[in-house]
Amino acid sequence: MTTNPQQAVTAGMLAIGDELLSGRTKDKNISHLADMLTVAGIDLKEVRIVPDDEDAIVTALNALRTCFDYVFTSGGIGPTHDDITADAISRAFGVPCIYDDKAMKIMAENYARRGLEFTPSRQRMARMPQGASHIDNPVSTAPGFQIGNVFAMAGVPSVFQAMLDNLLPHLRTGRKLLSKSVRCPFGEGVIGAPLTAIQKDNPDTIIGSYPKFEEGRFSTELVVRGSNPAQIDAAISAIESMIETLQKQGAA
Repeated sequence: MTTNPQQAVTAGMLAIGDELLSGRTKDKNISHLADMLTVAGIDLKEVRIVPDDEDAIVTALNALRTCFDYVFTSGGIGPTHDDITADAISRAFGVPCIYDDKAMKIMAENYARRGLEFTPSRQRMARMPQGASHIDNPVSTAPGFQIGNVFAMAGVPSVFQAMLDNLLPHLRTGRKLLSKSVRCPFGEGVIGAPLTAIQKDNPDTIIGSYPKFEEGRFSTELVVRGSNPAQIDAAISAIESMIETLQKQGAA
């Protein structure tokens, strides 16, 4: 892993599958990727969810890969007819989608050890863009793949997470974001204007506002993120002063 603490490294994600849009499957990969990239110092800037439609995948992928340093995809590299991610990514890069020799070999050996037939459906999981490299899959053997700045991984959460664990140590990373939080006893409607002013006065931090409603009252968790601890502390101090002022004013 190459790290440059002064440089931002950005990423986008493309989650693929009709089941995500219909609600039949609740996505777990987006939140896991966001958590892991934040820890690594990679800024996840955008997530798109698209159906199992080749045109939609190509369009979204081409938009994301031109905007961000890395693009991570999940889903659509399984054995069924609607697993078309490899075809779509190949088309986006203008290369053939092939049965990768190395993938065919390791998968054939894996099925043979298990006494199972390496059927044409299972062979589909060895397809990837010509020239792509493997992302190892320690869970079920069938690899993901990388081409350019795009990393195609399985949609099954346990496999996605294992692939990501293998991948992250090899990625370039940037500045890591630190964070501190303050529990604010007022709702967003009360703090909106002064909080906007605090954000303006602290442009090198990111202030997130997360409303809560508990026991009949609104409150807000305020989270300050940044790469410089002193700048974070300055914003936290300003927020605490805002809260103290509002309490003295008897704001509701």
